Amino acid sequence: MTVPEPVKGLVLAGGQSRRMGSDKASLERDGETQLDRAMRILGARLDDVFVSTHPSQLDDPLRSRHEQIVDRYDDLGPIAGILSAMDEHPDAAWLVLACDLPNIDEETIGYLLDKASAEHPATAYVSVNDGLPEPLCAVYRPTFRPVIERYVAEGVKCPRKMLINSPTCLLEQPKPGALHNINTPDDLHGTGITLATQ
Repeated sequence: MTVPEPVKGLVLAGGQSRRMGSDKASLERDGETQLDRAMRILGARLDDVFVSTHPSQLDDPLRSRHEQIVDRYDDLGPIAGILSAMDEHPDAAWLVLACDLPNIDEETIGYLLDKASAEHPATAYVSVNDGLPEPLCAVYRPTFRPVIERYVAEGVKCPRKMLINSPTCLLEQPKPGALHNINTPDDLHGTGITLATQ
């Protein structure tokens, strides 16, 4: 790792999964939920990994198996989880990962950690679809917090817009397709993922 701060992991699992119609964190492949898989992959490289949850999910059996950071902000989407993690450990850099990336792997995470920039407040992959930053598999350093606060004050909640308009170190993906996400039941076709039975 090249950033000077300790890096902690944060798996974002506080969403409502409205388009999927089922909790995306609980979707399963080969008997392992997407949340458990994301936590395992981050845990292979990081000592401290947390799951970001909405207050209403605090007692959820799936999430409560892991150490949680509960959102302290309302109506901010993924930014609520990132800010809450920064509140909890303000001196850490955060590798933030969405729980709905079925193709994420240790190589993609390892490359991001190894190439995370000490000169930029954030490091993110470039999307293979549109060439824009991928905000939900990225490293956010403590120096990115003022950026978030400034945009939130202006009514901007989209982390991608924040990365686009900030000094962000952008990396090419070592395995294109690793950051393909799933949002609707149609996205599950061909992934081997099934709706959880729990």
